Amino acid sequence: MADTNLIEYHRTGDVLKDTEEIVDAARKRAYQSVNVLLVQRNWLIGRRIAEEELSQSGRAEYGLEVIKSLAKSLTKKYGRGFTKSNLYSFYSFYREFPEIFQTPSGKSGTLLSWSHYNVLLQVKDRKARDWYEREAFQEGWSVRTLQRNVSSQYYYRMLKTQQPEAVKQEMQMLTSSYQDKLEFIKNPVIAEFLGMQEDTSYLESDLEQSIIDNLQKFLMELGKGYAFVARQQHIHTEKEDYYIDLVFYNYILKCFVLIDLKTKKITYQDVGQMDMYIQMYDELKKRPDDNPTLGIVLCTDTDEDIAKYSVMHGNEQLFASKYKLYLPTDEELRAEIESQKAFFKLAHNDSENNKDDILKPSQYVL
Repeated sequence: MADTNLIEYHRTGDVLKDTEEIVDAARKRAYQSVNVLLVQRNWLIGRRIAEEELSQSGRAEYGLEVIKSLAKSLTKKYGRGFTKSNLYSFYSFYREFPEIFQTPSGKSGTLLSWSHYNVLLQVKDRKARDWYEREAFQEGWSVRTLQRNVSSQYYYRMLKTQQPEAVKQEMQMLTSSYQDKLEFIKNPVIAEFLGMQEDTSYLESDLEQSIIDNLQKFLMELGKGYAFVARQQHIHTEKEDYYIDLVFYNYILKCFVLIDLKTKKITYQDVGQMDMYIQMYDELKKRPDDNPTLGIVLCTDTDEDIAKYSVMHGNEQLFASKYKLYLPTDEELRAEIESQKAFFKLAHNDSENNKDDILKPSQYVL
């Protein structure tokens, strides 16, 4: 008798294809299990906060005090994931979706992810939110696709258009790169829920990872006051998760130095994103006696835009007269990146050649 709990897959006669289907199916089932528990946990926490608020005759200020106190205690015990902002999102989740576990999807355990619901909470129009929820579930939208559609007013554009199919096709084309079937592996919320460290190896390509590895060593060996702070540092805003490739503190300049690597030619948007990182660092990390945070955006293309330096608050004079004494020059950065690209290419070619030697059809038998 077949075990209905076993993962189902289709036998194709191709062992690799069948094995990949088994792995993907197992990951999907594992994600579904974690996801249901995560959504339940957050909803229950939200309900408990609401109940506590009601015990004080519905005083909203009391609810905020409860959230503040809980955030402090839970963070001390469990670590990340229980900030005041997150707890308020749980509370809002319960208030906006009070009957979610009475719906067919809630009863069957086929809910959207918590990150999806967090995006849906941005939508105040109940009809629009219900529509986005239904479409995200039926069409299998990733979190990034849902966020883009909410931000671009997709629901209202579909209501007004005379050509809904054309609007839908355009949306699918623009969001095709967002539909990552392994999105849940990269999701920092899942890592926090399981009490695990985020697997940042999924966040960069092999070449980028190699360059970042060596940039870290390169800056530490410059001997100009660099102290390593963090790598792939996670910054969460209301709508997005960002990762700063490298963070240093320069004890001579008395400032943080942020470095971000891009695979293409640097754009104004990339510099704008770095400026956002700088502002957030100045607000959250910089001490009163520190100088303004400095950002460096790098690209792997070899052109005049190999490096862009950014500093906020109009400190151009400080930047020009002092910072450049302790920063790597454009030429140094360009040379380091180019050398790592050359080493990576050589190592990759050697690896491919060795693999060909090992895996010649005449040399192995299944």
